[in-house]
Amino acid sequence: MRSTASSSRSNSRVAASKGVAFSKSPVLAVRLPDWRSRVVLFVLFAAFAALAGRAVWVQVADNKFLQEQGANRYMRTQELPATRGKIFDRNGMVLASSLPVKSVSIFTEDYKANPASPEKVRELARLLEMPEAELQKKLNSNRSYVYLKRQVEMDVVAQIEKLDIDGIDTRKEYKRFYPQGEVMAHMVGFTNVEDVGQEAMELAQQKSLAGQPGSRRVIKDRLGRIVEDVGMSHEPHDGKDLTLSVDSKLQYIAFNSIKNAVEKFHAKAGAAVVLDVHTGEVLALANWPTYNPNNRAHLTGEQLRNRVITDTFEPGSTFKPFTVALGLDKGLITPKTMIDTGNGRFMVTGKVIRDTHPHGVIDIGTIIQKSSNIGTTKISQMMSAQEMWEMFTKVGLGQAPRFGFPGAVAGRVRPYKSWRPVEQANMSFGQGISMSLLQLARAYMIFARDGDMIPLSFQKITEKPVGQQIISPKTAAQMRVMLESVVSPEGTAPQAQIAGYRVGGKTGTAQKVIDGRYSQTHYVGNFAGMVPMSNPRFIIAVMIDDVSGLYHTGGAVAAPTFATLAANALRAANVPPDSTVTDIIIPEHPFEESN
Repeated sequence: MRSTASSSRSNSRVAASKGVAFSKSPVLAVRLPDWRSRVVLFVLFAAFAALAGRAVWVQVADNKFLQEQGANRYMRTQELPATRGKIFDRNGMVLASSLPVKSVSIFTEDYKANPASPEKVRELARLLEMPEAELQKKLNSNRSYVYLKRQVEMDVVAQIEKLDIDGIDTRKEYKRFYPQGEVMAHMVGFTNVEDVGQEAMELAQQKSLAGQPGSRRVIKDRLGRIVEDVGMSHEPHDGKDLTLSVDSKLQYIAFNSIKNAVEKFHAKAGAAVVLDVHTGEVLALANWPTYNPNNRAHLTGEQLRNRVITDTFEPGSTFKPFTVALGLDKGLITPKTMIDTGNGRFMVTGKVIRDTHPHGVIDIGTIIQKSSNIGTTKISQMMSAQEMWEMFTKVGLGQAPRFGFPGAVAGRVRPYKSWRPVEQANMSFGQGISMSLLQLARAYMIFARDGDMIPLSFQKITEKPVGQQIISPKTAAQMRVMLESVVSPEGTAPQAQIAGYRVGGKTGTAQKVIDGRYSQTHYVGNFAGMVPMSNPRFIIAVMIDDVSGLYHTGGAVAAPTFATLAANALRAANVPPDSTVTDIIIPEHPFEESN
């Protein structure tokens, strides 16, 4: 029996090795051939080998890409702001500086996980000076990081941090402060919340003032919080300081003179500019209305307009000296040449040229003193349109100024080939031609100097500029004599006189063009002059726009404003008197110039 069982087991093994079932049960039967299991095993081994090889390749041989992708998820480049350069006046007084402040932000996920109490939210809204509803909207924003307010002063930030609100984040930045406020606004300008210049010299010198920001590499968590400082990538380079040509004392004088004049004469606006005769530096530039660059919440276009540079107007009679100077320089006339101005009416190709009063036969000096339109018209008829056009362009009219100041306008001088006789006559006394107040002041430089003109500068200069000769020194001297007669009791600007100083200049009253026509009720009164006449130091130009009163002429509104400004400027600059006359004589009814 035992032998029989042993024999049976032996036969089963043999049968199994030949592919015969171990048992008669079909479930236990071996149906797959042995080679197939070996193929499956080989495929699995090859797949694991490939995965291992790939893992070695990407983690050892070529791991740069994965490292970069990983770093992008936690490494950040943080900008380090550069300190904006300061702006000074010519005497070293600070006009603009950047002080450290902070931005206040919120990590909304942290805040939502632990919201602040209503009392804390109410106090935070008060400190940020914003409505509570607006603050709540930002605190519950769907974005992970939200700015609550930029450029918050440090004492306020300290109070906010004491509230201990989860998610509050404060970061250092800079805010621009302007100690002179509205007085220097149109000269200095302002920057936006990103500390980028928007107006005036802040805009003109943006690249130099801004400097170069730096950067550093940091590790941040998923909420954007810095958890480790990796190191500096680039050091920030602070902006360069800027020294302007403006004198704060003269600027304050000019500003108050214009402000008071606009209020006194119930005018729409006013402007003034003061130039240094010897260097061409702009010592003062004032406008009214103006704005406070430290608080621009209610800034309007009227306040923002830099009328000295961006507004053009027809100068009227202040332009007559250029026509006369051209005639003198070409030898067509002399100061004693007599001109018949008739009864105050003169026809040019069917158009009437008028004087406010009949003057009859008068010399060239009296034409300037009495401001005769007919006199300058007859002088212009002695010369060609091209000669006049060349004179106008040489003094910088009708072309884009190179003042280095944003917004400077070119004015309007039409090509001479298109001038009709009546248009040439009109231009001789300042109609049909337009310019800015700064262009007018600079043009008067040829009279204050010995007939040459130098470039203007809004920055303090150390080297004496080289001038371009426009008229002869003799002509310039003759014109100074005539311009001084204008402020005499017999001239159109006796109110421009200054006790102790000799003054010269010219009045102008220009009709404003409204809807393509010259208005009979809207005028621009202006005065351009120089002091002291023995050795001119300042050129001062004043414009009073749209006076709402009985008197609107340049002699009545701009001349007295000039006198106030010039007198204070001369004393502030310690310019010695050049006249013994202390009693100013002003006629009861000052002579009015022709428009």
